Amino acid sequence: MSSGKQRERQMLESFYSMIALVFILVTCIELCDAATVVDVYRLIQYDISGAPLGSRFATLNHHAGSLHLPPGVDLSRTVVIIPIHELNITLVKEFIAQRKPLGGLLFLLPQMLNFENRDPTSESKYQIHEKKLIKNVLVELERLLIHANIPYPVYFAFEDDDIDAVLADVKRNDASGQPATATTGSYKLVVSGPEPKRIASPTITNIQGWLPGLKADGDQNQLPTIAIVASYDTFGTAPALSVGSDSNGSGIVALLEIARLFSLLYSNPKTRGRYNLLFGLTSGGPYNYNGTHKWLRSFDQRLRESIDYAICLNSIGSWDNKLWIHVSKPPENAFIKQIFEGFSTVAEELGIEVGLKHKKINISNPRVAWEHEQFSRLRVTAATLTELSAPPELLERTGGLSDSRHFVNEDAIVRSIKLVAESIARHVYGYQGKNIQIFADDTSLAVNAPYIRSWLDILSQTPRVAPFLSKNDPFVMALKKELQAHTHEVIVQHEVLDEMFTIYDLTKAKLNIYQVASVTFDLLLLLVLGSYLIILFTFLVITTRGLDDLISLFRRPPSRKVKAV
Repeated sequence: MSSGKQRERQMLESFYSMIALVFILVTCIELCDAATVVDVYRLIQYDISGAPLGSRFATLNHHAGSLHLPPGVDLSRTVVIIPIHELNITLVKEFIAQRKPLGGLLFLLPQMLNFENRDPTSESKYQIHEKKLIKNVLVELERLLIHANIPYPVYFAFEDDDIDAVLADVKRNDASGQPATATTGSYKLVVSGPEPKRIASPTITNIQGWLPGLKADGDQNQLPTIAIVASYDTFGTAPALSVGSDSNGSGIVALLEIARLFSLLYSNPKTRGRYNLLFGLTSGGPYNYNGTHKWLRSFDQRLRESIDYAICLNSIGSWDNKLWIHVSKPPENAFIKQIFEGFSTVAEELGIEVGLKHKKINISNPRVAWEHEQFSRLRVTAATLTELSAPPELLERTGGLSDSRHFVNEDAIVRSIKLVAESIARHVYGYQGKNIQIFADDTSLAVNAPYIRSWLDILSQTPRVAPFLSKNDPFVMALKKELQAHTHEVIVQHEVLDEMFTIYDLTKAKLNIYQVASVTFDLLLLLVLGSYLIILFTFLVITTRGLDDLISLFRRPPSRKVKAV
């Protein structure tokens, strides 16, 4: 055979091979669906005094299932998708309490809870009773998940058209009575990446500002001080979604507005009071008010003794008509009586009911129920103003999924600010009696509702779980800048979170959803491709070498007998 014909044959074989390769690639592309990618938010992973809590794993590579699976089915390789409006809390409790083998859990949240969603229709379709039902379900679910050690990945995602379509298909498959496996075909949920690592030396940051009072000529004594304090960070089942609009976004907004109002009074020597006002934005609130503890320990004794009283603001954005003042000293104490009577008088004028709750602190127990108890441990008179009649358990009601912008009442925050600002002002200026309005509406000292709304919007879009906020986090810097606009001598204090709490990273991930074919389909596809390749091979041999060469390939070669020696 000439070299030209040989080259021609080689080119022809290469051409046919390329056609075969292209055909195979096109076939694979047509028969395999592209992946759907969804943002998912991981359940928090943390330790308390070495005890592991939350979700202990992050990677996923399992088939999708739904609540429509028959009982008794093996779910060790299945991720169960649960929309919140279909949540069976008893079933989830069984999964966790009995430590049943499970590939993972994926909870689907309504779009109204997505702080990145700007579509107002996502909220309008829910009635008031439906919103309350969603909130109650989330509170119960969060309480369950936060205090459990869960040996599989748990994620949250928001409902959308793509994931709703996937869930509808999964439900149809599950209705047949067979779970998704490699032989039946299904959707596969994949979250890849490294396993979470503990955050080393997590930082908490306190911010304080002063409004110095006016001293009389020749007065060398230190002026008394009133402290207004609010913890600004959060904790929740999903740190990347923990915005805490009420706890404690409402307290932060109130503190900033009170600082703004008094800055107007204190900017003029004629209206400056004979009290120093100390404003403190503290961190580590969910962690036993660890930041408040370290902030107070940094005070010198002279400053500590100058504090007449401290008022701590906590969750004042979703009450109806009653607020509570929690104290550690007995109600008969003269200072407590004075504070409560001052607040009660103003509350009556505003049409607000204020109750007093006394809870004695246990010095030997490091656990504190309220922020003011950190003051009380140092013998400083303090109280917490809140809508909560009883203290929450550790790490509960500190800004979880149920604490979003939709459940906060702006009017409640405005009325709370009026109550606190007016009560403090009457104490500072020595006003007694009723119907004395220092911060009256329609005056330059009126509470600024648009200012409150703008800050509430910012806080409701800013997850702020303490270990994930760095020293120079933009949110921390924004709080510092805002306090500097209204107060003097603003100080930022960085501390390390108590070693009792260990937090792990990886709070957000990408979930890839693949529609995978069954093994039967794969075998059929393999058979078709194999048949095609055999036919292609036969065609190439016949056209290039002839039929005789093809037949010779299948002939049995003659045996070779070895001659005996």
